[in-house]
Amino acid sequence: MTDLYPAADERELLRQAAATHTAASRDVESFLRRLPEVPGPADVAEYANLLSREERARADRQAAADAAGLRLDSLESE
Repeated sequence: MTDLYPAADERELLRQAAATHTAASRDVESFLRRLPEVPGPADVAEYANLLSREERARADRQAAADAAGLRLDSLESE
């Protein structure tokens, strides 16, 4: 039996991962734009959650890039 919907190729998975990472980064930016002058405990907790989500999305994007053949040995300057 064949699947009605073919599996996404590595490039499409990478595009989706990049879009998810972009959305997570925008959520961090949006939070920082509305951050009060004196952040409270709830603000700190929200920021931690947003950063955690953004970092997971970045790691997923990097894994998808590696799978698509875009592996970089290092981004560091020599």
